[in-house]
Formats: sequence, C-alpha cells, structure tokens
Amino acid sequence: MKNFKINENITIGNEELVFFAGPCQIESREHCIRIADFLCEIAQKIKINLVFKSSYDKANRTSIKSKRGVGLEEGLKILKEIKEQFNVPVVTDVHTPEQVNSVAEVADVIQIPAFLCRQTDLLVAAGNSGKVVNIKKGQFLHPDDMLYSAEKVASTGNQKIILCERGTNHGYRDLVVDYRSFQTMKNLGYPVIFDASHSVQVMGSAGGKTGGNRDFIEPLSHAASSFRVNGFFVETHDDPDNAPSDGPNMLKISEIENYFTKLVKLNKFYSDL
Repeated sequence: MKNFKINENITIGNEELVFFAGPCQIESREHCIRIADFLCEIAQKIKINLVFKSSYDKANRTSIKSKRGVGLEEGLKILKEIKEQFNVPVVTDVHTPEQVNSVAEVADVIQIPAFLCRQTDLLVAAGNSGKVVNIKKGQFLHPDDMLYSAEKVASTGNQKIILCERGTNHGYRDLVVDYRSFQTMKNLGYPVIFDASHSVQVMGSAGGKTGGNRDFIEPLSHAASSFRVNGFFVETHDDPDNAPSDGPNMLKISEIENYFTKLVKLNKFYSDL
C-alpha cells in the first residue's frame, strides 16, 4: 500500500491512524476556532494524528432553504488561521474545478464529495494541485469502481490518494456499510479511511434535512478497525442537535476523546494479532 505525508508531521498508509475531525460546516470564525482548539488539545494529550475538517460550503444540502456555510473566501481565511494557530493540517471539500487552486493554497487535503466522485474535471484539477486528495466513495458506487476515480487523479502524476468509505444506498434513504469494501479498496493500493458520520445518515428524512443516528458512529467504527483502515473521518460539534447541517450524524464533542482513545487501542490490538 502506498504511504505519503499529509504534512511534515503526519504520514498516512502506515501503522498509525489518522483522524479527520471537525464540525460539518464552518458556522462562524469563533465557533470553528473553538472546536479546533478543543480537538488539537485532545490530539496532543493522547498523541494522535489529527487533520482538522470543516466545509466552507455544503453545496448538496437537501433544501434550498438550508444553511450552506460562510463561503469560499471567508471559509479559507478561517481554515488558514486555524492551520497556522494550531499547527494542524486541514481538509475541506471542493465542488468545482475552479475552486481547487484557491483551496490548494490553504488545505493540506482536498476532499472530493461522494456525489462528485466520478466528476473527471474535478478529479483531474484536484490531482494537478499536488495536494493529497481524499475521494469519498459515492453511495451508488461499487468499491471496485473507485479504481477509475483514483486513476483520474493519478493521471496527473499525483499518487497521494485516499479512498473513503461512507456507506451505500439501501433503498431510497438508508445507508449501510458493506465492510467488504474496506478490503476491496485496500486492494487498489491506496490508504482507506472510514467516514463514520456520513455512514449513519438517513438522507432527506428530517423534513428537508438529512437525519441519522449518531449512536451507531462508535460501533461501526470499531468494526471498521478490524479491517485495519488507515484512519477515521468523524464530524463533531458542541451542540449537534442545533447544528445547521448533519447534526444527527455528528458526535458530541464531549465524547470525542473517548472515541479516539478506543480506536487507538483497537488499532494496536489488531496490529498485534
């Protein structure tokens, strides 16, 4: 399996887990910095590899009335401040090829949303940035077919590719995690991570918003650990029940240290088998 650096301190694809964590969207500078401060303090305390995540724009919200975030310019300004203040790498989504160059000036990891995982121009633009590219597997896509998404990025000469499992459509709204997909995608030769937050979504089920059940985040993550995934993606919030997006799928910030700690222990357990 390929391994590569996310920044000078963090490598993905080796024995150590990488955690991608933060609030779903950037709600305000103050809120985003507060969550980043809390997460970075925990990461230092329990000695884990952390990449801070938040989105400047949630472009695929269920309803036109839904809040999307602070926008590209303001969002990147906030992420840059967090990156510099806390010395932490950052990841955020891109939605169009035109956004990639601006995002690449700040982000260490460029994330391709699941709904856009086959968009050739977007994947090629992300590859051309030279940054690490995290491709979320579409809810509609067989894990074998992530090879072709990865090849689009790799066609630029950029092999710094992460593949991300985030559940598969089961009927119209429910998602299920087919754990075979972890091994299938690992066989493609790239690091694989588990998006535990978006895997517990129930899409569009909450009156124009996405529902879900955060109670499944931890047990699903524990199961994914047995497949020796290279990292975990989890969204977290200090008041998820009142968050503007994906609240039911975000882990409460008060629970995040325990979540990280258990997964580090499980990773060591499976490494020692």
